[in-house]
Amino acid sequence: MSDTIKKAIFPAAGLGTRFLPATKASPKEMLPIVDKPMIQYGVEEAISCNIKEIVIVTGKHKRTIEDHFDYAFELEEKLKKSGKKKLIEEINRLSRIKIAYIRQGYALGLGHAISCAEPFVNNEPFAVILSDDIIDPKDTLLKDMVHLYRKLKAPILALERVPAADTHRYGVIDGKSEGGGVFRINGLVEKPAPGEAPSNLAIIGRYILTPDIFTILSRSKPGRGGEIQLTDAIAELLRKRPVYGYLFRGRRYDAGDKLGYLKATVDFALKNPELSAAFRSYIVGVSRRLKK
Repeated sequence: MSDTIKKAIFPAAGLGTRFLPATKASPKEMLPIVDKPMIQYGVEEAISCNIKEIVIVTGKHKRTIEDHFDYAFELEEKLKKSGKKKLIEEINRLSRIKIAYIRQGYALGLGHAISCAEPFVNNEPFAVILSDDIIDPKDTLLKDMVHLYRKLKAPILALERVPAADTHRYGVIDGKSEGGGVFRINGLVEKPAPGEAPSNLAIIGRYILTPDIFTILSRSKPGRGGEIQLTDAIAELLRKRPVYGYLFRGRRYDAGDKLGYLKATVDFALKNPELSAAFRSYIVGVSRRLKK
């Protein structure tokens, strides 16, 4: 099996119910954070890791994702006439990468979404990126995981320490530290009941997986919430091979949550060279008004 990660899967078939009514007919993944849809941040992250091929698992009302990454001739011609060369380069940069689309007919969970992409993987290791987990572009989480895979040649899950009161929202691991932020995973629990989490190490939306996960997913039965849970499949994989976790110490935004989405929007706007000064002034003004 190759020790190079060349492919990434983006599950994007969810209904986005936490953002209704905005997501009634528009994909959650296309909600903008400043001037880019959230899925684009994940695609750019994959490209920065030299990942060459991407498959996006879609569902109903997701056609705009395909359109976004497609070549837009009419728009380019209009921008050419306006002399906006820099903008042309920006919108065409991602249209040149290899992106395939696979339809998930039924929203049966993350495990099922990943299993839909099996024909694309072709018996190679691959990354999984959940696009509503936004990572600051200056952080190197996925890149670090790719390097770690070359060393360990085993599945790797991104981890983050979360408050004990929040563990019920995540898959949580039981593991042993091996130093350098690496944990040998002994067990996993999907959304444990309050007080029953084995640790405060939560699984977040970056994975390096090996193709043997598909055999397990193919026979997996619905678990928590009536869905095929990736966490359950990884727990079974643990009986056959080592699985590791890598502790992320950078900044992550849960943009699948309204508050997390707003935090990402504010922080990214403050870092945007074209907006930062004026937006910072506005935020300071709002803060002053709130103190009165």
